[in-house]
Parts: sequence; C-alpha cells; structure tokens
Amino acid sequence: MLGIGCSFNVEAAPGQAVKIQPSIPEEAQDYGLTFSVLDVGQGLSLLVESNGEYLLYDGGDRYASSYVVSYLKNEGIDQLDYVVASHYDSDHINGVIGALNAFPVDTIIGPDYIHDSQTYQSFTNTVASLGKEVEHPVVGTTYELGSADITVLAPAEIVDDSNDNSVALKIENGENSFIVTGDAEYTSEAKMLASGIDIDTDVLVIGHHGSASSTSWDFIEATTPEYAIISCGEGNSYGHPDADTMEKLESMEISVFRTDKQGNIIATSDGTDITWNVEPCNDYSSGDGSLGTLPAGALSAESVNTESSTSVLTSANNTQPKEQIVWLSATGSKYHSKPDCGTMNPDTARQISIDDAISQGYEPCEKCY
Repeated sequence: MLGIGCSFNVEAAPGQAVKIQPSIPEEAQDYGLTFSVLDVGQGLSLLVESNGEYLLYDGGDRYASSYVVSYLKNEGIDQLDYVVASHYDSDHINGVIGALNAFPVDTIIGPDYIHDSQTYQSFTNTVASLGKEVEHPVVGTTYELGSADITVLAPAEIVDDSNDNSVALKIENGENSFIVTGDAEYTSEAKMLASGIDIDTDVLVIGHHGSASSTSWDFIEATTPEYAIISCGEGNSYGHPDADTMEKLESMEISVFRTDKQGNIIATSDGTDITWNVEPCNDYSSGDGSLGTLPAGALSAESVNTESSTSVLTSANNTQPKEQIVWLSATGSKYHSKPDCGTMNPDTARQISIDDAISQGYEPCEKCY
C-alpha cells in the first residue's frame, strides 16, 4: 500500500508539535539521518541513512523482497554498509536475502541460532556465497553509521523462541533516538530493561507488529517514546496490532504511525528535531476490531513468566472468535498463532480453524498464546 490512509487533521499528543515534511530534503543526503519504515505488508523492513551510509534492518517476506530491492535502487543506493537480520522468521528475512543478492554489503549482523526452515538455509547459503560471515554482537556492542551511533540492546542470550532472539538496536543521532526490536517479546524486553543501557527514545518501532506478546507496560514506560511506528499488513490474519497494545499507546498519549494505514513512514533527524513525511494517524484501533481488556501493569515484563500472566493469556485465548485460524506444525500437539513459532518449520506448517484444532485435541502453545 503506497497511499496514505489517514487524514492530516488528526492531532498528535496534547502539547506536542508535529513537523510535516512532504518529501525527503536533499540536505538529508549530506548530514543528518533518515529513518524509513517501509510498507512491506505483514512483515518488517526499515532503512537508515546517515551521511551517505546505509543500514537495512530486515526485508519483509518473499512477496515484498522485490519491492525492497527496487526501493533501495530508486534511492540511488549501490552499496549497504550494514544488513541486519533481526531474526530468521520469513516475514523478516526473505527481503534480506534479496538485498544481499542485489547489493555489495560490508557487515552482516544477526542472532546466533539455527532456524529450521528453507528460508534460513537460503540465507546462510547466500552469506557464504558472498564470502561473508554473520556477526553476532553481544548486548552493548556499538557501531557507527555516518553521524549516528548504534547500540545493540538484544538478544542477551539465545533461547528457544525465535522472536526473543531478535537483534534490537538503539540508533542515536545527536539528541534524537530510535529503537527497533524486531519481534522481541516480553522476556527479551525485560532483559533490555535489566541491561543498564538507557532505552529512553523519541521513536519506538513497536515490537512484533503490535502483537499482545510484545510492548509490556514496563518497556513502554521505560522507553517513553513520543512516537510509535507499527509495521503490519492491512487485514492481516493475526489481528495485528493487538487491542491491548494499542490501548497502552493511547493511554500514554503516544502519537502513532501505521504502515497498514499510511504506507511508508519516513522520519528525518537533524540531530535536534525530527520531521515526518506524513502526520501521525493516531489510529488506535486493533487489527481485528476488538477492544483492549488489560489494566495497566497486567502484563508487565516482570510478571510475564508468572502463573497469573499465564492465566490472563489462557483466558484471552478461550474467548477468541470462532473462525480464528491457527497453525499446526507437521508434528506436535500444540496450535500456534504463527507458522514459525520457536523452531517450527513454516514450510511444513498448515492452517486450521481454532475450533477444529481444539476438537482434535490440540492445546494452545504457551509461547505464542
């Protein structure tokens, strides 16, 4: 979707001035930083540019790969300084593979785990064919991109859940800062909070497309963003963004941009001010039209592994719409909200209605429900 789906008369958070920039100025190629979240449907891809140096973070799914490559070429890019694969789920890494095949790359960054999928194998084969190796930076590792400093926030450790292995970055340009966390969920967010790194930011790309399993109260209160960007597909089958996530953003009066409503979202930083190609749409509706149900603190990072939070998630699962579609792995006894949960192979996963899954004896996965 390349059009803009929200009108310009929607106001930002009270007391907050929003600067509108119809297009990226030529000066941005000489100084400052541009932070572009591309509309890749149900996936994530963002491009960061500073002083003629480029970082690509994720590339969307297979259907978006050619769009990402075309976008980069249209921007006049002939080389990428960094390519970051946040993690190895297909809706993040397919376009990365396309970019690696299309452009020379200096540094490739990704988490240190093996994903059981043909897409991951294609990624590793592509990296090897370039004579490169994937760097696996530890938390606190820093990189430079033009005038910007980049700090790795996650993962603190490798776990079974692919989402919580996401490489999270804080990008600082003068007084401005941006954080992107891939599909990191509550467990990884809690570790970011415990790292001692300052995670206060101006702009937060909401984790996991606005899923209920990301953006805990603790995390959103610690990052205190002025702006939130949500990358998700219009009418996606997951119901992203989740109603409870949107309720948190609205209650904190955080201005919201959404790729499913507005297309590409582009921020430009001069080190002091941030300007945008569109106004925030401030559309706090959920992807499936449901309403938020959780009180503040109900799913904090500290309580994610407690029995009470498990009870909340189970209760929410039992009230899902009758025709909701879930995913089954080739083997196993659980149903999932996504085809690549943990070490699932998305190439062999199949869809089924939740009613049929329950009637056949499948139980909800504790990781994604």
